[in-house]
Amino acid sequence: MNKIIDSLEIALKDVKNGDILLVGGFGLCGIPEHCIAEIKRIGVRDLTIVSNNCGIDDCGLGILLQNKQIKKIVASYVGENKLFEQQFINGEIEVILTPQGTLAEQLRAGGAGIAAFYTPTGIGTAIAEGKETKIFDGKEYLLEKAIKGDFGLVKAKKGDKYGNLIFNKTARNFNPLCAMAANVSIAEVEEIVDEIEPDSIHLPGIYIDFVYLGKQYEKRIEKTIIREG
Repeated sequence: MNKIIDSLEIALKDVKNGDILLVGGFGLCGIPEHCIAEIKRIGVRDLTIVSNNCGIDDCGLGILLQNKQIKKIVASYVGENKLFEQQFINGEIEVILTPQGTLAEQLRAGGAGIAAFYTPTGIGTAIAEGKETKIFDGKEYLLEKAIKGDFGLVKAKKGDKYGNLIFNKTARNFNPLCAMAANVSIAEVEEIVDEIEPDSIHLPGIYIDFVYLGKQYEKRIEKTIIREG
């Protein structure tokens, strides 16, 4: 099956108000720039976004915040986005802060068909309020539910017509997990190849519904730090 498309309109035509979007990326590394831009163009509202963070004010998921399209955010870090902070203070968005490892495992569990799992992370903190706990071998664990989404938006370095993907180093981050846990997953890639050798595949095409060749990626650097000496 050839999963390559010429326009993101084809892949995202069924996105509707209130949908749950699982978005890959870590800071501005490995973010699906073109998919995010298309979601902005479509103009759907009241979205729930699940992502490690929400970009910065004018880049990444920050542009959806600017456009007031997000209702709820599930993330592990929000410190680089002043607009995010202000909308949260104003009560315009709901925020669920989640330990990073827990968020990753929630997505992995969603993709693996596992309903929930126990973790020691969050015990004794506000994260545990109202959640079930259980003792295993004398240690207390917290029950966390898996996360599933309507659409997964991911970015890869290479893809083939079958949807097999290769990511570029740390740009892999949350991308495979978001693709695995979504009902429909769209991968935008920098390069399309005829076929990826099986042993080189980072994410098999079974998890991908559409492959889109993106161009002119901005790849903005979040912070530049130069070491002296």
